[in-house]
Parts: sequence; structure tokens; C-alpha cells
Amino acid sequence: MNQPSPPASGTTFAERAIAHFLNFRVPDALPGSAGVINPYQSELTRELVRQFYTKFFDDTGRRILVLGINPGRFGGGTTGIAFTDPVALRQYCGISNALSGKSEMSSRFVYALIQQFGGAAAFFARFHLGALYPLALVKNGKNYNYYDDPALYQALKPAIVENLRAQVAFGADERYAICLGRKNGDYLQRLNEEHSFFRSIVALDHPRYIMQYKSAQASAYVERYLAALRVGLGEG
Repeated sequence: MNQPSPPASGTTFAERAIAHFLNFRVPDALPGSAGVINPYQSELTRELVRQFYTKFFDDTGRRILVLGINPGRFGGGTTGIAFTDPVALRQYCGISNALSGKSEMSSRFVYALIQQFGGAAAFFARFHLGALYPLALVKNGKNYNYYDDPALYQALKPAIVENLRAQVAFGADERYAICLGRKNGDYLQRLNEEHSFFRSIVALDHPRYIMQYKSAQASAYVERYLAALRVGLGEG
């Protein structure tokens, strides 16, 4: 892989991210009975996304990408910000909002990690939370993953590749990425073999899996995450 290319001149990480997410194309139709939730259709959410990125990413510094699967309907599917539910947006990011919704499991884990790292400002100065596919997927009223149906993955694959390219172009450190979810990591590795987004990828257990099945060990998983963050920063 070539050395990381510099970010496009004249624009900040925030400006590139805001432009990408607020203009992301919604598929006309999906295979089977899967549906999509586009939080960026709401002007309230669009304004919160602008506030979030302007507050934490208004510079040209590079970040290590931390990539989930696709947002859940109560987290990024509501706020437009990966792994960030309305409660975390208020409590940890200092961005007041009128969005309804309860605390979401993955968001609770991720923001416990962020607090251990030193808080939102310290974390977002070095890392960006994202996903392979940026819109929430649902089936029968429940969260759905892009890889749960091979036909769905094939339909979304061009958009997933476009989304990854865009996130790299925000100002990613292409040497290293962190992927959340072991199966998600397998898919990202295969895409990386085709497109060479990153030099190295580490996959970790997904926050929802941890909170749903391993909650008694959550603090140990936070430490594993912190270790992966330090490796990316050259401190491991």
C-alpha cells in the first residue's frame, strides 16, 4: 500500500464528513423485506450532525477509523452519529437535543470506553466512529445487519465501498483501522483485499455482543479496546 495521501486541501475533516453523511444516497429498494432508516432526512438530526462534527472534527488532523456494522435504530439510526444515542450525545458530547429514545446498549459500552480514554474531546481528536454502511437497517421491526442476507450484502456492496472510501478521505490514518464485530471484520478484510483501504485491520467483539452476553466482563473488554486504540496510536 502507498503512504497515506494528504487530506484534500481547503476543507476540514468535519466539512467532508458532514457533506458525505447529509447527502448519502438511500437505496430505492432492498431485497427481501429489509428496510432502511435514514436519520439524515430529519432537519433536527442534520443540525445535530453539523454540531457534532464542527465541535470535534473542525481541523485537518488524521483519525483512526473505528468501524461498526450499520447503525441500530436507537443509536446512530436516530442521531446520525455512529454508536451515539441521544443520551450519550447530551451527557458525554455536550450537545443538547430534543430527540427521544432510551440509552442504547452499544452506545453505553462505547462511551464507557471513551470516558476511560479521557473523554469525548480526547477520543475524537484521535479516532472517528463510523460503520461499513451508515444507515440503519431493519427487518420485522428489529435491527438488521447488512450481512444477514447475501442478496442484501450484494445490493449494498457498492454503497459500502463508497462509504469506506469517503471515510478514508475525511482524513483517516490508512495504516490501521479497528473493526467492531468479528463477522463484520471478515467482510471488511475481504473488501480491503479488493480495495486496499488500510494497511492493517484489527477486529474486536462487537459492543452489543459484549453488553448482551458478556456484561459482567464489560470492564475487561474496555481494557481490550483500550489496548487496540493504543496500538493504533503506536503506544501498544
